[in-house]
Amino acid sequence: MTAAIHPSAIVDSTAELGQGVTLGPFAIVGPNVTVGDGCWIGPHASLERNCQLGPGVRIGHGTIVGGDPQDLKYGGEETWVEIGGGTVIREYATINRGTTATGSTTVGRDCFLMSYVHVAHDCHLGDSVIIANGTQMAGHVTIRDHATLSGLIGIHQFVTIGEYSFVGAATRLTQDIPPFVKAVGSPMELYGLNTIGLQRAGFAPDTIAALKKAYRLFFNSNLNLTQAIERAKLELPMYPEVERFIAFVETTKRGVPA
Repeated sequence: MTAAIHPSAIVDSTAELGQGVTLGPFAIVGPNVTVGDGCWIGPHASLERNCQLGPGVRIGHGTIVGGDPQDLKYGGEETWVEIGGGTVIREYATINRGTTATGSTTVGRDCFLMSYVHVAHDCHLGDSVIIANGTQMAGHVTIRDHATLSGLIGIHQFVTIGEYSFVGAATRLTQDIPPFVKAVGSPMELYGLNTIGLQRAGFAPDTIAALKKAYRLFFNSNLNLTQAIERAKLELPMYPEVERFIAFVETTKRGVPA
């Protein structure tokens, strides 16, 4: 299947287009951009430079991928954006290239980023991440696999959001969010385990029960974090998910909500 390129689209001579790529009216594919098979690039979308798109990526109207990092320390170094196959990015989102700190900004496979989402320099999103309209992140944010973020969230730089977590709308995220939990508010608070999300994802009932006990030890008891870690390791079955929950809290850089 050959590419379908609108006559008004602009493709740099160094760009590489896979089979079956569609470029809409006035789309721009800049230098050193690789577009995988079956990608769809909407009207007025711009892949500015140094982007790698996996197969089947969809880029919405007016979205800009691969713009310079908004970092005063950036001096024009060669950095990249990488987007995994099957990811959908809707209208007017922006994804900036990395800086020399990590070299790239990455979005995993099968993600869904809705309109006006901003992914700043050196952010790293895992697979199957969902981010709703208008959520904005500062640099160096990490969002792990299967996390779901509602709209109009502001995320502080260097925050990490754990796997299978859920963050409610209009939350001001200044601390790390452990995996498997729900968070919402400004100031942000935790609201228990993301039980429905875990059930929908097929987690075993025993695993969910163990995670609920871990949550209660850490966030619904009079124990400090050190005491909660010790009790959890002694009392809870060490399923892989429980181990990841404990390890996250042990290694948090920005702290977790009390």
